[in-house]
Amino acid sequence: MDVKIAFLNGFVEEEIYMDQPEGFTNVGEEQKVCHLQRSIYGLKQASPSWNTCFDEVIRGYDFIKNEHDPCIYKKINGSSVAYLVLYVDDILLIGNDVKVLAILKHGCLHSFP
Repeated sequence: MDVKIAFLNGFVEEEIYMDQPEGFTNVGEEQKVCHLQRSIYGLKQASPSWNTCFDEVIRGYDFIKNEHDPCIYKKINGSSVAYLVLYVDDILLIGNDVKVLAILKHGCLHSFP
């Protein structure tokens, strides 16, 4: 799965301001700036912010982060085993229970539209 707007999901923790994008200024308000609340592409904090957001959501589905590779998660529930691999904004789900994988896929698509 590909998360189309992955880096726009994270929140910015510090005060960051930017000039208004071209075409968004109102007459007489050209000197105003935008206060960022979410990360945007090109922001150096965007990648770690996205990763933190992703980690919080995936842990909510009872996944456990691999201690050797922080982009690999595992979930064991009885005889069901599921692995999730994150590479930048691509998600790979692997497991032995199709129903569990379908639920996880739906959850990811709902959390990261």
